[in-house]
Amino acid sequence: MIKLSLCSVIDRTYGIEVRGTCGAIIAHCESISKIIIVEISVYHTPESTPENQVPDCAVVIDVLRATTTIATALDGGAKSVKAFSDIDLLLADSEGLSPTERLRLGERGGKKVESCDMGNSPLDCTPEMVKDKQLFISTTNGTRALQRVQNADVVITGAMINYGVVVDFLAEKQPNNVWLVGSGWEGGYSLEDTVCAGAIASSLIKNDNIEMIGNDEVVSAIALYQQWQHDLVKLFTLASHGQRLLRLDLTDDLKYCAQENIIQTLPIQQGKGSLLFKAL
Repeated sequence: MIKLSLCSVIDRTYGIEVRGTCGAIIAHCESISKIIIVEISVYHTPESTPENQVPDCAVVIDVLRATTTIATALDGGAKSVKAFSDIDLLLADSEGLSPTERLRLGERGGKKVESCDMGNSPLDCTPEMVKDKQLFISTTNGTRALQRVQNADVVITGAMINYGVVVDFLAEKQPNNVWLVGSGWEGGYSLEDTVCAGAIASSLIKNDNIEMIGNDEVVSAIALYQQWQHDLVKLFTLASHGQRLLRLDLTDDLKYCAQENIIQTLPIQQGKGSLLFKAL
């Protein structure tokens, strides 16, 4: 009879004891050693990110409403969405396409820009409206956040409606460090972006794995999500930008943006600095 030597080790990655044959334990340890520890940081606004640095992967969040609209448009069949900080640049860049091939989306202060076809409402981005078209977008806050991290190796966008695919992407790719960057409102904190960052972070950071926590904002974002995850519409109505939308009679937009994981489309930037997004 062949006797197998048994042993055990404490797997500090997952906080569990692993028992088995010595060969199995060695194989387990070798597999764990290949896992890259992801460090996640949350920044409430693009202005609060560290200067002269970019992460391996940036997730830009503007729940009300830019990143919700971008995801909805690409999910509806849009060919691409390109972001601009300046309306005049948007108009000039899109001029090379015929009106049947393009859509210009412009928003300032929650309202549609006159020279554009549409504002920033995700509810306008129906398949009938956007399919096979190239979209050009400029918004009050989301564009600033996209520009801040445009030179990161990977830039994706997230919102409540698609944060599950953001989590799946990060779990699969495991970049060394991830920034969850909220767009805020004109440089200030926003509840809706932070709660989305908390939803993403809480799905990735398990068993209080403090090695993954890049800053205190991660902990506060997770706490906000845990407090409000079952009543996001209420939270959004308390948010300053949510109140702004309500005053503009955009209640349906707010309710749509508060839904969780209703689409599985992940917008990803097509090359460093391009600000051009397509569905992954």
